[in-house]
Amino acid sequence: MATGRKPLAAHRRIVVKIGSALLVDRASGLKKDWLHSVCADIARLRAENVDVLVVSSGAIALGRTVLDLAPGALKLEESQAAAAVGQIALARAWSESLSRDNIVAGQILLTLGDTEERRRYLNARATINQLLKLGAVPIINENDTVATSEIRYGDNDRLAARVATMTGADLLILLSDIDGLYTAPPHLDPKAEFLPVIPAITPDIEAMAGGAASELSRGGMRTKIDAGKIATGAGCGMIIASGKTQNPLQAIETGARSSWFAPSGTPVTARKTWIAGQLQPAGELTVDAGAEQALARGKSLLPAGVRSVSGSFSRGDTVAIIGAEGREIARGLVSYDAEEARQIAGRKSAEIEEILGYAGRAAMVHRDDLVVTGVIAKAKAKEETEKGAVHAG
Repeated sequence: MATGRKPLAAHRRIVVKIGSALLVDRASGLKKDWLHSVCADIARLRAENVDVLVVSSGAIALGRTVLDLAPGALKLEESQAAAAVGQIALARAWSESLSRDNIVAGQILLTLGDTEERRRYLNARATINQLLKLGAVPIINENDTVATSEIRYGDNDRLAARVATMTGADLLILLSDIDGLYTAPPHLDPKAEFLPVIPAITPDIEAMAGGAASELSRGGMRTKIDAGKIATGAGCGMIIASGKTQNPLQAIETGARSSWFAPSGTPVTARKTWIAGQLQPAGELTVDAGAEQALARGKSLLPAGVRSVSGSFSRGDTVAIIGAEGREIARGLVSYDAEEARQIAGRKSAEIEEILGYAGRAAMVHRDDLVVTGVIAKAKAKEETEKGAVHAG
């Protein structure tokens, strides 16, 4: 398929964002048949060993229907009340529909701070990954009952993109009432041209975005393009497709019109580039020669290999890893606060619980959160170059 596009079942982890207008009818409430069809699509993907996460709008839209609130814009306190009622109904609907295929749903409510602040980011990611490991489907939404800024200005398109990058997904699907990106809003310009493939999000692509479409939706094409910048920049492909049809994911597979946004690189490469180049180290971990060799082989940094700890940092902050010769060899997101790191430095992972009083993570810096720099990176590059020369010869 064009520009790296491949079948949905060929992906490892997919985040599906569902707009409010798809789930909720203003007059009749929840669209149960449509929801059942989406859950059937999810079940088919899971049968192909694809992890699926759902970012579901609809709490406020469903809540205002349950509470019989008048059409039109809601006051802040009305939105919060609608969200409080609607979230219960929404979670129950997803749980009951997924259970038809013997799938367990897990509810997660996030605010922007949960994806921006390191400690909360790691906690949210760990919970989501554990749900997936246990075979559940995470159903994620904004915590609209308390997040006032999200209710006024937020949207689930960008939240879905942040969830996709947080969890290392390789595909984000935005289902809404439009089937893709056009050169102009098609309902305003009959000459608008459909764009099936977007290799990169340029200023011209951004200029094509329109505004919000309905009272049930807080997002428009503008937020979808913003989501695309977040997702593709982290190596995650994105699809914008219509969700108006039954079984919308299956429809994408069978050729329904949709726009594909190509990722800028693989999730791992983009994520590690971000760790290496965009975050300032909050501290340093000096390691011994054995740990340095382990890192060169792609292993995690264990407490046993840490000789000393410097700086003041919290779990999830970026730290520089210093080799035996005193030079930086890697950077990564540390699993412990500075004081805890000092207590377990040089000790075996099996001793962590006895020292700290709780069973922490086995790695000081996990390999998924670590990127080699400096000496190791140069050595690996030289090794790859020499291998290439041998093969060429």
